[in-house]
Amino acid sequence: MDISLECYLLFASLERAKGSKKTYKKIMKKNKIFFLLAVCLIAGIVKTSAYPYDGYVRTGIARLLRLELIHQDSLSGKLGPVGQYLMLEDIKLNLVDAPRIDSLPDVDADLQKLLESIIPNRQKRYSIALLDITAGRPVRYAAQKETSSYQPGSVGKLAILTGLFCELQNIYPDDFDQRIALLKNKRVSARDWAMSDHHTVPLFDVENAKYSRRTVRESDVFSLFEWADHMVSVSNNGAASVVWRELMLMREFGEDYPALTDEAAEAYFKKEDRKFLTEVAMDVVNGPLRAIGISNDEWRLGSLFTSGGKRRVSGYGGSRGTPAALMEWLIALESGNLIDPQSSLEMKRLLYMTERRIRYAATNELDSAAVYFKSGSFYKCNRETMPDCGKYMGNVYNYMNSVAIVEQPNGTKYMVALMTNVLGRNSNWDHRLLAKNIDGIIDKGFGDLNAEVNLEVDDAD
Repeated sequence: MDISLECYLLFASLERAKGSKKTYKKIMKKNKIFFLLAVCLIAGIVKTSAYPYDGYVRTGIARLLRLELIHQDSLSGKLGPVGQYLMLEDIKLNLVDAPRIDSLPDVDADLQKLLESIIPNRQKRYSIALLDITAGRPVRYAAQKETSSYQPGSVGKLAILTGLFCELQNIYPDDFDQRIALLKNKRVSARDWAMSDHHTVPLFDVENAKYSRRTVRESDVFSLFEWADHMVSVSNNGAASVVWRELMLMREFGEDYPALTDEAAEAYFKKEDRKFLTEVAMDVVNGPLRAIGISNDEWRLGSLFTSGGKRRVSGYGGSRGTPAALMEWLIALESGNLIDPQSSLEMKRLLYMTERRIRYAATNELDSAAVYFKSGSFYKCNRETMPDCGKYMGNVYNYMNSVAIVEQPNGTKYMVALMTNVLGRNSNWDHRLLAKNIDGIIDKGFGDLNAEVNLEVDDAD
């Protein structure tokens, strides 16, 4: 085995074993450990690299170690575009030191005209909010049908992510390091709550450098950080239900939650009144949205994401969202007002670690940009009227939604919330075209970036 790979795996094993003194001592007793440690440290093989490839030690998320090894040429594998190579310390909140934005700004007439010129002809089924937050120039806002309501699909998982950091703050109000330690060290099993979802999750054996992918099983055990990563980076529905379950447990057990066992957790859900559980479930994910001024009609989650979760906790009120509400969430995130500045930054990092850029974020014009992204879809087919109706082509409803923060190397920074319901058509290419064209118009009329923009794109990638 390559010495650099041995070094990485050794440090990874030691880091992962910190929570267990017995395991840590067992690793340290192995032959040649002290010699290898010395070689690694002298050679400086374990070093800082590009984020999220330098995120494993902080988070314990195993797939990040694999990316780090690939980045250091110690393992073979494919990396994403260069826009995904930011360092951990380079990810910052853009509006913390800027004038406070308490509500959506008035529409900028020039930007509005440009936005309307590039929205596809299916305008009545497109809703969008766009905010230019580039430093050194006025904040500019443009929108169309931004208050129209849609089923948010997996974009709604951002509410669960927000709820997670809210409950962490409740447990450790004055110690953010303790919150991160709980995310990293608290391990919980999937159980039937995670059943079922077709989205596969990445699995990386940090001791043997073995990588695989598969769907989540009831017996799977991951840390809270890894469950949150599965929920955001690959949009796994089972992970979303597991994280949502843990929020309810955090709310109930408070400071006793870190030591809570799976058995005690299941006993709680069996004994509690179902109506009460529903009330708690709705509050832990929707309450933080209300705290930043987003109303129930603007954005809410109404049920867990899996049949296993729904068997335990009833839904209520349905799930709805609007681009305006999603933009308000993005503004709160970038302003450090989503729970608190440290929580806002950590959530932004999780959005940056999206495993693969798809739909809106997949356009080549964003390859060199840092993109903080979440997408979601929800569709239904009536094959009697459309026999060839397929995935993401629903003819009854066909929601496809995206939120993105884009940071180009030239300093341009903007945020987009997009929700569509184009029946009978996979809107993936439409979203990519819109992303290309928005990136083209956002700098028109500003300094050196005032260049003519081709608003056309070929069908072929």
